[in-house]
Amino acid sequence: MEELLAGLRAAAEPTRLRLLVLCAENELTVTELTAILGQSQPRVSRHLKLLCEGGLLERFREGNWVFYRLARGGKGVARRLVDLVSGDDPTVLRDRARLSEIERERERNASAYFARNAHQWAAIRSLHVPEQEVEAALKQFIEGAGIADLLDIGTGTGRMLEVFGPQVDHAVGLDLSRDMLAVARVNLERAQLRNCTVRHGDMYALPFAVPSFDLVILHQVLHFAERPAEAVAEAARVLRPGGRLVIVDFAPHELEALREQHAHRRLGFADDEVRGWVAEAGLASAPAIHLPGDPLTVAIWPSAIPAPSDPARPALALLGELQS
Repeated sequence: MEELLAGLRAAAEPTRLRLLVLCAENELTVTELTAILGQSQPRVSRHLKLLCEGGLLERFREGNWVFYRLARGGKGVARRLVDLVSGDDPTVLRDRARLSEIERERERNASAYFARNAHQWAAIRSLHVPEQEVEAALKQFIEGAGIADLLDIGTGTGRMLEVFGPQVDHAVGLDLSRDMLAVARVNLERAQLRNCTVRHGDMYALPFAVPSFDLVILHQVLHFAERPAEAVAEAARVLRPGGRLVIVDFAPHELEALREQHAHRRLGFADDEVRGWVAEAGLASAPAIHLPGDPLTVAIWPSAIPAPSDPARPALALLGELQS
């Protein structure tokens, strides 16, 4: 009762209701919301503070920027309030038109960044099997597994979220590059994946205090890592009991150009090395999958931990069921 009343009190003001509707559409900064509403930043910030205190909005920092998004918790109070607002309301229509302008500007900026760097990504992709083959192999570990919450560490352009977001309840993509997060955010907007978000964060210190995910993906990120074993341990830390970790990276190779031109710290990983990191993190490995390319081979290393309700049940059995 108190939770519901707090939400109703927080939303019971025209500007705050407009903010709620806008933040249900997209993750937005104070500056963007100020431009849409045509109000002063202090006024908008005060309304946002009240909405957060009422449990209707979530606030998260990305460098010097702070984003706001409709809260996932609160028994769906925020979403229910938004659903009560008529989409034909003239004020809502004007706000959404201005929001579309901001989204187009985001897309222009993201496209410019992508164009500046696309040649680097294309050069690496030409050295291994098509991404579609990698994604198809990954799907056998994910489809039909009943994944509620997914974390993609080093999300880059957000491709893993695009592929698997429709199959999960909620997905988070984490990356240190704000430019890449801008690209990922635009891609998620295009795909209309409202259940997916992106965050600025460090793979060695994930911003989650407790186990929060059923599946964690490390897709083509460990070869950039100074301390890959620590990144694997941190990924395992945020897995719920019964959760799964999937690592995708290159098998050992000798292409020094990737180190010199693309900042790769490691020239691939051996199966035994990855299995050792996984074991140290308290997970059990399933057989690796190798997708040979010319000259790079992409490897997929799946692992899992047993659920507490059946501690004697081996994690490999879980993965075996999933693969079958």
